Amino acid sequence: MTKMIAAIFGLGILGAGALPIPVHAQSNRIVLITPDEALRPKAPQGDLTFRAGVSRGPTITLVSPKPTDKTVQSPVHLELKFEGRGGAQVDVDSLKLTYIKSPAIDLTERVKSFAKPAGIDVPLAELPPGTHSIRAEVKDKDGRAGFINFNLNVTN
Repeated sequence: MTKMIAAIFGLGILGAGALPIPVHAQSNRIVLITPDEALRPKAPQGDLTFRAGVSRGPTITLVSPKPTDKTVQSPVHLELKFEGRGGAQVDVDSLKLTYIKSPAIDLTERVKSFAKPAGIDVPLAELPPGTHSIRAEVKDKDGRAGFINFNLNVTN
């Protein structure tokens, strides 16, 4: 029922204390990050120098925008490619997309309709100007996890 109401009024699903997120279902356009969310404090930086073992989880590759693009303009074509290792199938239901802020913001529901076992393809993702750190995580059907952290530097 909530999803139906949200669809009628063009709003994303509301979480506890969340603001409505506009969804433009007909145009493949979503608001990935709102200006208010972009103003939240940065997440504290931890020391990630220790690495435990080699992961056999799926690989996640940022296809678009290209990792070599220093800046992008909104709306952004956001495309991530998922690839299971050793023939393992990717479990798209395990997808988690997080905006790295304090507190972290779960973006998963905003991109869920654009997610397939092969990856995520959002033709028009709206983001405010600034540098946005995002983490994508996905597991394979055997429960092994893979992740990628990437930044989107959006200009006017």
